[in-house]
Amino acid sequence: MPRFSIIVPVFKVQGFLRECLDSVLGQSYTDVEVIAVDDRSPDGCPAILDSYAERDARVRVLHLPENVGLGRARNAGLAEASGDYVLFLDSDDFYTPGLLEAVAARLAATGDPDILVFDHVRTHWWGRGGRSTAADLLAKGAAAGTFDVRENPEYLHLFLVAWNKAYRRDFFLKHELSYAPGLYEDAPVTYRSMVLADRIACLERIGVEYRQRRQGAITKTPGRRHFDIFAQYEGLFTFLEGRPDLAWARPLLFERALDHMLFVLAREDRVTPADRADFHREIRAFHARYLPEGFTPPAGRRGTEMRLLAAAPYPPYALVRGLRELRTVAGAGKRRVTGAVSRRAQGAWYAVRSALPLDPHLAVYSAFSHRGVLGDPAAIHAKAAEIAPDLESVWVVREEEAHSLPAGIDHVTPGSRRYHEVMARATYWVNNVNWPGTLAKRAGSVHIHTHQGTPLKYMGADLLTKPGARHGFDVPKMLRRADRWDFSLVANRHSELVWERAYPCHFTSLRSGSPRNDALVNAGPEATGAARARLGVPDGHTVVLYAPTRREYRRGGHVDRIDLARFARDLGAGHTLVVRLHPSLATGTARGMGLTELHRRGVLIDATDEPHVEEVLLAADVLVTDYSALMFDYANLDRPIVVHADDWAAYTASRGAYFDIAAEAPGHVSRSYRELAWLLTSGAWQDEESARLRRGFRERFCEFDDGLAAERVVRTLMLGEPMPQVPSGSLDEVT
Repeated sequence: MPRFSIIVPVFKVQGFLRECLDSVLGQSYTDVEVIAVDDRSPDGCPAILDSYAERDARVRVLHLPENVGLGRARNAGLAEASGDYVLFLDSDDFYTPGLLEAVAARLAATGDPDILVFDHVRTHWWGRGGRSTAADLLAKGAAAGTFDVRENPEYLHLFLVAWNKAYRRDFFLKHELSYAPGLYEDAPVTYRSMVLADRIACLERIGVEYRQRRQGAITKTPGRRHFDIFAQYEGLFTFLEGRPDLAWARPLLFERALDHMLFVLAREDRVTPADRADFHREIRAFHARYLPEGFTPPAGRRGTEMRLLAAAPYPPYALVRGLRELRTVAGAGKRRVTGAVSRRAQGAWYAVRSALPLDPHLAVYSAFSHRGVLGDPAAIHAKAAEIAPDLESVWVVREEEAHSLPAGIDHVTPGSRRYHEVMARATYWVNNVNWPGTLAKRAGSVHIHTHQGTPLKYMGADLLTKPGARHGFDVPKMLRRADRWDFSLVANRHSELVWERAYPCHFTSLRSGSPRNDALVNAGPEATGAARARLGVPDGHTVVLYAPTRREYRRGGHVDRIDLARFARDLGAGHTLVVRLHPSLATGTARGMGLTELHRRGVLIDATDEPHVEEVLLAADVLVTDYSALMFDYANLDRPIVVHADDWAAYTASRGAYFDIAAEAPGHVSRSYRELAWLLTSGAWQDEESARLRRGFRERFCEFDDGLAAERVVRTLMLGEPMPQVPSGSLDEVT
């Protein structure tokens, strides 16, 4: 008996079927059987299924004699299943890497619950969507262990589908659960199973890429078929009438049923205008027939709609909904007017304060669009506090980030009255991104732009040749803001040339080194030990840091290059895998693709939220990255680097690169996961060839990093003193 039976109903999906099957059969967890049910598909699906069955003994194909629809095709597969757990997967969707291993681990950790629920992400024909609405609820459930919905009814709000769950097969059979014909067949099975289950568990992980097809999706085709929803819920409530022990569930499920029906009614891609009155009449009939005693509608607009069902026909409902939509539009207009007035008032106050003299002792800092005390600006600020105590330092920080500031940091929030006072009078401006365009550069002020590391990918004006990469960026506006720069900090000549090309403005390049890299250049063994202790790395472990960058050729920026669970396992005992995502991916779907769940299980360490990346770099024995600028910083530690360049051609085509990192690499280059695993497990990552490549890379890109960069910036640009030390080949003096 396999651990998992994966049931895949198949009908007219020949363009997607191989990706679906490959996503299952390519999982690192292999104790599965795949029961593919050919629902009399008229295209090439039957032949595709037979070819997979010939190649892989885990695949069994059922060719049904007639088309029976999605629900009954699932039932046919269920009758043939032999696994401990049953999972359903629609044949135009696909699993994310490592899902089944994560499911198996979670089931073991929670003692084989009746149901395990995991997350999904909508994958549109134009790219991947964002986090699902269930993400926070699943995170809460994952922390709780197991539960039942009688004590935790909020879990009835989880997505109503078959394919986001693993059902214990004996539980499914014991309660004679099966799918009815017609649309919305998932609803009664989902709700019935949830109220019957004694133990439910959650997995905080995106397991399914839910494909949103541009055409052909049945649930998005308007017509009378959407009236099937009433038969589905009538079947559920008929079941409940025969189960007095489930009387507690009737009000909960009644509210869920009405919510679902009203949701469908409001969708123009489901119920046509001509059918809406009839559909509303059916909802009212359901309401009258199954209304539980003492039912109280929820608060808010949906509750108002439910209360109307008791007495009002369709026209009052339509009127209420229309008025609400009108108020929404009007409210948005009012907010726009209020916002415009507020901005004009702020601008007037800024102009008044700008008439006063600059404060020669005031410096303002920001990093990563006001995210906190971070990066090069933070290093400069710390050194200024040490050697220029007469300078008043103020940080610009978003309101939601203010709670995480270190003690004693003076700060303002963007748009506040004091923000405009500070920005109007500050002499020194330090940032690693552009300041807002509403702020004017005053004569005598000094704008110091630190950048965010050495550039590999195209930046600034060079993005004009890459329309996909510059999507959402106004390059001319970006350059107008860069016209305010006085000094551009560089760590090497490569950066100096690139910045002068990418930002054709009137700044001076200062060969200062990268201030944030002072911590790496000056670090001793004790700093490495402290960094490992903060991350929770066991003593004696070899730390492999994996730091992928974002991809412009994929909406959302994240592409799963490797199966992290498999990578951690292949590294073997005595190794700790640490993962650091690009900051722009920290709040997107990338964390849900297994990273959060693997961190919770102790398979790896997720260091994405560590505020100071320098400390994460210090903890690592080897860096594995693709095209992240972190490799230039990490090279200062003179530790091995492996470049995983399996999609280099696609990356350069979409984003552009200033040189071929695969040909001028800081260490060995892998072109596939197999090569990457071999480099790490064979020890080749730290051989003589690796050291030779790294030596040449360091000479080129760590040229001006001498551990004195922050001091050089403060003394030269803020105090007007000569540089304490000038790296070879740098400017003689800048004052």
